[in-house]
Amino acid sequence: MGAGGRMSDPSEGKNILERVPVDPPFSLSDLKKAIPAHCFERSVIRSSYYVVHDLIVAYVFYFLANTYIPLLPTPLAYLAWPVYWFCQASILTGLWVIGHECGHHAFSDHQWIDDTVGFILHSALLTPYFSWKYSHRNHHANTNSLDNDEVYIPKRKSKVRIYSKILNNPPGRVLTLVFRLTLGFPLYLFTNISGKKYERFANHFDPMSPIFTERERVQVLLSDLGLLAVLYAVKLLVAAKGAAWVACMYGVPVLGVSVFFVLITYLHHTHLSLPHYDSTEWNWIKGALSTIDRDFGFLNRVFHDVTHTHVLHHLISYIPHYHAKEARDAIKPVLGEYYKIDRTPIFKAMWREAKECIYIEPDEDSESKGVYWYHKM
Repeated sequence: MGAGGRMSDPSEGKNILERVPVDPPFSLSDLKKAIPAHCFERSVIRSSYYVVHDLIVAYVFYFLANTYIPLLPTPLAYLAWPVYWFCQASILTGLWVIGHECGHHAFSDHQWIDDTVGFILHSALLTPYFSWKYSHRNHHANTNSLDNDEVYIPKRKSKVRIYSKILNNPPGRVLTLVFRLTLGFPLYLFTNISGKKYERFANHFDPMSPIFTERERVQVLLSDLGLLAVLYAVKLLVAAKGAAWVACMYGVPVLGVSVFFVLITYLHHTHLSLPHYDSTEWNWIKGALSTIDRDFGFLNRVFHDVTHTHVLHHLISYIPHYHAKEARDAIKPVLGEYYKIDRTPIFKAMWREAKECIYIEPDEDSESKGVYWYHKM
């Protein structure tokens, strides 16, 4: 995955690890003016097309796996199942991205349509739609704020745990990456791991959680009911088809969605060139610019371009994915050196970030003590 050394504009010829500037001379209004007006238009018909397209592809993958893999000799079946899991997880991640887009009101002009579609898609993929929508909204409102961001808050040097030092070696990094990719999202939902510190225990399933406001609590409960309905359907499928069949057809692909989602967001928010800010330096546009686009190769299209339009997404989150590349290219001349895309192959980038981005500290010789950068141990 990833496009290696391919460059599409001169800015990509610079050292990709070179730090981005921290004081943008432009405003959000300047960026919006640079984007063609039609990029802000949301079409429920066009958005629905992508849902139907992905559902059809997912059904084809299911049909082929269910019909033909059981007919294969055992050695070939052991090879065929991972192929199915990768393909199905990829297309389901595309559906998850559309559900995420619904949470940003980028699916249609009607909030109730967006919430209905998002609720169905995310519930089916074991994500609490409204709960995650609201915490994710807080993340967008406070990106890279060490005091108020909702997720991916890095540790300061003094807070690095002893196990991070013990695992600071190749086998340890493998273990850390596997843990992060497979359990990171469930643990975030259940325990708010890597998230904002609240006065009491916070999770995404408790309507009374401090993550949510009073007016959001009923919808959090609705998210829980949606997940319970899906889990009940899974229980019925297990009774009818067996646990192994359900795990192979549904369980592993849904776990794969979690893996892809965590990998994508981890790489969007973890990079040596990206600053974090405390309350003395942070403002909204600084935080929104402190993300980076990534190149997942052919999966960019499968994931509806969420991978390489993330900087735009943090600046203007209600632009639908089918206009995102055009809008991104329109603002790149305005952003200049404030825009970055890292085309390092994904596995190489994942390993580099796990090795290099351990903790954050301000530069000792810098006057801006509220600006923090990643360092390796």
